[in-house]
Amino acid sequence: MHPFHYEQPKEPGSSVERVSRVKEASFLAGGTGLLDLMKLGVETPALLVDVRKLPLAQIEELPDGGVRLGALARNSDVAFHPLIRERYPMLSEALLAGASGQIRNMATVGGNILQRTRCSYFRDVTTPCNKRQPGSGCSALEGINRGHAVLGVSESCIATHPSDMSVPLAALGATVRIQGPKGERTVPFTDFHLMPGTTPQRETVLEHGDLVLSVDVPALPAAKRSLYLKVRDRASYAFALASVAAALEVEGGVIRQARLALGGVATKPWRAVAAEQKLVGQAPSPQLFQEAAKAALEGAKAREHNGFKVELAQRIIVRALTTLGGRS
Repeated sequence: MHPFHYEQPKEPGSSVERVSRVKEASFLAGGTGLLDLMKLGVETPALLVDVRKLPLAQIEELPDGGVRLGALARNSDVAFHPLIRERYPMLSEALLAGASGQIRNMATVGGNILQRTRCSYFRDVTTPCNKRQPGSGCSALEGINRGHAVLGVSESCIATHPSDMSVPLAALGATVRIQGPKGERTVPFTDFHLMPGTTPQRETVLEHGDLVLSVDVPALPAAKRSLYLKVRDRASYAFALASVAAALEVEGGVIRQARLALGGVATKPWRAVAAEQKLVGQAPSPQLFQEAAKAALEGAKAREHNGFKVELAQRIIVRALTTLGGRS
């Protein structure tokens, strides 16, 4: 592993200041992603600023009825918290579908939404990868790309975003609170992650030195009738081939509100706005759900080995909507 220095400031402001002053500095929280990449030689920070002692582990109700998830809140604590299980079942289910119990006990909210792709070419420093080394090429385009993205792709990168938790956060319309060298700001969750375009090395809107403080989830009554459905190669400890976070509010036989986001098929957590628009104002039906699923995958671009993901994602969307549509 590359040699590095280690510090543990006591306040968010001093942590931000320290990282912003050192070009090759990184924040360290749970470490479940960063340390793996350091062992592989993908990440080589000169300085690790440990933020685990900062007061950012809260899970608390907001005045407007939403919930604030501190960036250092553990995934297990969020998944089992009564507020999350009651108001946002899709979020609890997504967290429990990810990784293992041991990793969830260590992993944090901030680390989860910032985790980097599991593309094997990104993690192998002997292969070309535009995300790891801009301009070197994308090995996945003509390589083994079964697990790669079909939405939000470019000729520079087709790596899939790996987070389960980020999928319901996109569907719920969450907001990310950030503290940086210039002060505090908020960013809508759907704008937080970036599509690769010609700069796949830039994955989020964060600038160097920016620290995620929390993810704020808005009050959304429709979310009480929600679920997270994940399809993967094995029953546990595997990343999604396709996943969906869905919520429906049905009143008087008509869909009043719909939320839909996809995971495992896109380069970022994918809010399916066109599918939502298809659903709202309509009576639930198999045909409607199939139309919404088709709209959600509009524009998908498959490669040699991942074309099956288009139909797979459409099928789990229909399954999720059918399940929710039949709930009273």
